[in-house]
Amino acid sequence: MLDPLAYIAAAGQAAVQASDAEGAIEAIMRRAAELGDPAGPERAGALDPGQRQFFVSGGFMITPDRQYLMLVGNTGFPAEQKRLMVPIDGGNPGWVVANRRSLVLPNTDEDRSFRQYLKTSRMGSALYAPLLWQGEILGLILVAAQARNTLGAADLAILDALAPLAAANWVAKGGPAWMASTYPPADAWRAASEGLK
Repeated sequence: MLDPLAYIAAAGQAAVQASDAEGAIEAIMRRAAELGDPAGPERAGALDPGQRQFFVSGGFMITPDRQYLMLVGNTGFPAEQKRLMVPIDGGNPGWVVANRRSLVLPNTDEDRSFRQYLKTSRMGSALYAPLLWQGEILGLILVAAQARNTLGAADLAILDALAPLAAANWVAKGGPAWMASTYPPADAWRAASEGLK
C-alpha cells in the first residue's frame, strides 16, 4: 500500500537533488507507476487483448509563444515523442490549462473529450494537475495508465500535492529560461488538436 506522505516527500527530495529543471520534473514523475490500483489491470475490460499495463508521465510546459504544451521530463513516452508538442487548446491538457483545474479520468473511454497523443497506445486511465506559480500557469503534470480504472480521485490528490513541488523546482532550477533558449526544439513532434486517429 502506497504511503502518500512518504511518496510525496521522496519525490520532492529527488526533485531538489536534480541538476536542472527538466531533471526535477522527471524525478517527480519517474515514480508515477507507483500510483493507482495494482489490481486495476486484473478487472474485466481493463485491458484490450494483447495489451499490458504500463504508465507514462511527464510535464507539459507552455511554450514561450503560448501555442503549445511541450513535453518535458517524461517517462514511458516513445523516444521520438521526447518533445511531444500538444496545441495549447488540445484535448484534456488544454482544458486543464484553460480552467487551471486538475482532472481525473478513471476510464478514458467514458470521456468524449479525451484525445490520444501518445503514439504507441490509447491510455485507459489518466490524471492531470496544473502547475501554478505566482498567479500564472506554467503548464501541467500528467500520469496515465494503460489499464482502465487504474487511477482515481485518491491518486489525483497525490498528483495535486506534487504539482506545487514540480512548479517550484521548475522555476528555481531555471526552467523558464531553459524553455526560452530551447524553443522551438529541433526534435519537436507536433500533434494536432484532435489527436491521433
